[in-house]
Amino acid sequence: MTYAETLDWMFAQLPMYQQKGKVAFNGKLDNIKVLSARLNNPEKKFKSIHIAGTNGKGSSSHMLASILQEAGYKVGLYTSPHLKDFGERIRINGETIHKQFVVDFVNENKLFFEKHQFSFFEMSVGMAFQYFAQNKVDIAIVEVGLGGRLDSTNIIVPEVSLITNIGMDHADILGDTLPKIAIEKAGIIKEKVPVVISEYQQEIADVFKSIASERNARIVFADQRIQEEYGTSLPGNYQSKNAKGVVAVLRELKGFKIEEKHIQRGFENVVENTGLLGRWQVLQQNPRVVCDTAHNREGLSIVLDQVKQQNFDKLYIVLGFVKEKNLETVLPLFPNNARYYFAKPNIPRGLDASILKDQASRFRLEGEMYSSVSEALKNALLHASNTDFIFVGGSTFTVAEVV
Repeated sequence: MTYAETLDWMFAQLPMYQQKGKVAFNGKLDNIKVLSARLNNPEKKFKSIHIAGTNGKGSSSHMLASILQEAGYKVGLYTSPHLKDFGERIRINGETIHKQFVVDFVNENKLFFEKHQFSFFEMSVGMAFQYFAQNKVDIAIVEVGLGGRLDSTNIIVPEVSLITNIGMDHADILGDTLPKIAIEKAGIIKEKVPVVISEYQQEIADVFKSIASERNARIVFADQRIQEEYGTSLPGNYQSKNAKGVVAVLRELKGFKIEEKHIQRGFENVVENTGLLGRWQVLQQNPRVVCDTAHNREGLSIVLDQVKQQNFDKLYIVLGFVKEKNLETVLPLFPNNARYYFAKPNIPRGLDASILKDQASRFRLEGEMYSSVSEALKNALLHASNTDFIFVGGSTFTVAEVV
C-alpha cells in the first residue's frame, strides 16, 4: 500500500474516536498490552513524560519538547489529534514520522491488527512507541488521547507525569462532574513517579492529593510553586499557566541537564522546534484572522476573553462544533455583537450547521449557515474590512479545515 492507502485503511478499517465519538472508545488497556507484547514492549526502551488534562496538554507537550530539544536532546513527541496530516501525531525533534515507516508498520502487522480488531488509536500508539524505540530517542513527550486511566498511552512508566487544567469535556465517557473527570485523568499517576498539576483547582485538588498519596508519588501544584513568569512564542493569555506546569516538570526531571537559557529559548521557539498548529494561530492580517482549537467551556472562555481584548471595528466568527457538544454551556460564552458564519466540520461527528444556527439564535447569536468551514471563512472575508477581526473555532476539526 502507498502512504495514502495506508492511512485510508487505518481511518476506515477500525473505529476512531475523533471521527465516531463514544462508540469508538475502547475503555480498556488489554488490547494495547497485547500489541505492545508483539512489538517487544517498545515503551520500556525510552524515557518519557506523560501528560493528561482537559485544556493545555497539547501546548504543554510541545513546550516541553521544544525546551528539551534546545538542551540538545533527541525528543520524541506523541500528540493527537492531527490537523492536516497523520504524521503530526508522531515527531522526533519536530520532524514528522517517516511515511515509509507508517506504511511498513501497518503492512507488517495488518493481519494481526485485523485479528484483534485494534482501534485506530491503539495502532497509532503502538506505532509511535515503536518509532521512538527504534530511533533511540533520549526522551518522549507522550500526550494522553482521552482521559488517562484507560487511555492506550497509559502503559508507560514516565519520569514525571503532568496534569493540566481539568474541565467539563467528554462527560459522556469520563464522568459528569469535575471530581469524576479528575479521577480518570489522575489514572496516569504511577507508583513513586512525581506528578505536577499545572493549576490548583479547589474542587479537585484533594482528588489528586489522595491518589498521589496512595501511589507514594510526590505531588507539585505548579502555580503555587513556580513564582517566575515565562513568556512564550505561543500567543494566548492561557499559556502562562501551561508554562508554569512545564517548568515544574523540568525541575522534577532527573538525569537531564536543563539550563535557564534552554527554557527561555524553548519557550521562544515552540512552533519552529515542534511544528505546533492551531493555538491562537494568526492566519492573516488585514483583516486579522485567528483560529484556536479550544473547544470546551473552560478553553473557550479564555480564548474568547482574548478575542474581546483585540482592537477591531467589527467581529466575525466562523463557528462549528461536534454533535455531542453541550451547546447550553458554551454558546452563552460567545459575544452577541458579532456576525456568525455557521458550518459543519467535515467529519461524521460534525454538528449540522442548521441545528447550530437554530440553537445559537436562542442566545442572540445571529448569522448564516454555510456548506463548509472554508466557505464560511470565504464569506466572512468578503464582508470584513481591513480593520475587522475574524475568529475561527469551536472544534479542532473546524480549525483543521482552515490552517
